[in-house]
Amino acid sequence: MVFTDELAPLHDEVVSGIVDHPMVAGIGDGTLDPEPFRRWVKQDYVYLVEYNRVFALGAAKAPDVGRMGTFAELLHETLHTEMDLHRSYAAEFGIPETELEATEPSPTTRGYTDFLVRVAALGSFGDLVAALLPCMWGFNETAERLAADGLPDEERYAQWIETYTGEEFAELADWCRALLDDVAADAPERTRDRYRELFHTSARYEYRFWDAAYRDEGWGV
Repeated sequence: MVFTDELAPLHDEVVSGIVDHPMVAGIGDGTLDPEPFRRWVKQDYVYLVEYNRVFALGAAKAPDVGRMGTFAELLHETLHTEMDLHRSYAAEFGIPETELEATEPSPTTRGYTDFLVRVAALGSFGDLVAALLPCMWGFNETAERLAADGLPDEERYAQWIETYTGEEFAELADWCRALLDDVAADAPERTRDRYRELFHTSARYEYRFWDAAYRDEGWGV
């Protein structure tokens, strides 16, 4: 059994919670009011900015040239392609680029991205991969479960599902799982326990990220 097989029950529990959340369920059946999703799109843009920093640190900490190149490529593609696509997608919801750039992170977005960047900066390469995996694996699995019930009539939500069930993103999730399996294979049990904890924290933040947008989470003061 590889390490991510051990993580699978925990992953399944979190993804089940995400799919059952009214925010995500509403994407799946097309009934979600656009306003919570607009908030999610804006917060996801903030997330992507910090996500790039994690990829940059992954390239810096990679133990070999091959992995360094992969993280460098991910950084380039996210910074110069995915963020452009995100801007175009946001425009479909009436969100101009200036509004995206001016978005203040919600408490959950701040907590999640600060956690990821701190782990990437201060932890090991394996720590970084363990914290990174729930985003890739979770989005792909969530979209796959929604797609299994058929695409919604709302084209913008159908586009979201198709993006994360697409071959390119599925391959990315597979790559990240295989990478964690590789770095965990010969790790002592105390290190594997740390990987589990980091994975679990990120997975919980994935759920909170949806919930925060749905609730229009703010600082309160």
